[in-house]
Amino acid sequence: MLFVAVLAAVLVLTWGPGTPPVRRQGPPGTGPLTIVSLGDSTISGEGAGDYTPDTNGANGDWCHRSPHAEVFQTDVPGIEAKVNLACSGATSAQVGLGDVKQYTEPSQAEQLASLVKTHRVAVVVVAVGANDDPHFSQLVNECFQSWFITDHAPCSDTIKATWQDRIDAMVPKVVSALRDVRQVLARAGYETEDYQLVLQSYAAPIGPDIAAALQNLNGCPFRSEDLVWVRDKGVRALSDGLARAAGETGARFLDLSRAGDGHEACSGGADPAKEWFSRLTLQLHDLSDADRAPHALQESFHPNAAGHAQIGRCLTEFLATPLPSSACLVGADGNLHATPTLTAS
Repeated sequence: MLFVAVLAAVLVLTWGPGTPPVRRQGPPGTGPLTIVSLGDSTISGEGAGDYTPDTNGANGDWCHRSPHAEVFQTDVPGIEAKVNLACSGATSAQVGLGDVKQYTEPSQAEQLASLVKTHRVAVVVVAVGANDDPHFSQLVNECFQSWFITDHAPCSDTIKATWQDRIDAMVPKVVSALRDVRQVLARAGYETEDYQLVLQSYAAPIGPDIAAALQNLNGCPFRSEDLVWVRDKGVRALSDGLARAAGETGARFLDLSRAGDGHEACSGGADPAKEWFSRLTLQLHDLSDADRAPHALQESFHPNAAGHAQIGRCLTEFLATPLPSSACLVGADGNLHATPTLTAS
């Protein structure tokens, strides 16, 4: 009782009656206030074009970072610098800490550790998980084969049997990556209140509401029944799994599962300018180079520059709210807006 009385007296003398302890303002350290993106192709800028020379095949680096990527389309008050550390094809392990590389690049969390030496990080936005157990790019390839080989069953018939199991296996890997990001910032003196950590999900790049004339190698070679499953079931279940990972790590969650509705690849018909995702894209000039040929289709079915601009504006809106989660939905003005809802299930 004597100890408690003395402690109470010390606190009164230190802070004064009713005066809370003074907290520092914003992230610690020196340098510009910064927003950083980590993750895979959906956030690196794959599909948006104009890739930086160092990530467009130089010395084996195919991360495909674009100046049109989502992070550069944000407009957050006070943010002075925007940094993109994401890399096409990255898994959760490559976002987290460890001796792991993607296209010659080291762990993105390790790169973040270097960045905080010269920047004050206020926001970290992460998009990762699809390249883990769900193997989303493999899913797209299987669905293409189902279209190409007419006697094949719809790809969704086989994929849906294990889809939830794949998502369940993915969740702890995403959780580990997010905890590594928090660990990097904690080592640099950050408290959780000093920055925002956002995990975003994935949009369906293709939908079933496309003209039959584009369901071929000129645009989107997939069966309608498979596209229905991808949009209505596959992507939304993936988003629910990522929402769980965000909840386990105290990250905010931005649901993109319906962000592409009405603007998917091939949805614009004769006017692809209405689309926010790239169609089947073949870089013909890459086929004459043995090192570049394996990447000639890499841009296909990713957010294009217009898509990144829309996602960036939605992220900007979300960061300005206190909501733990929001969904990016198309509003009456035709643009994406952060809507206060949890997941798309």
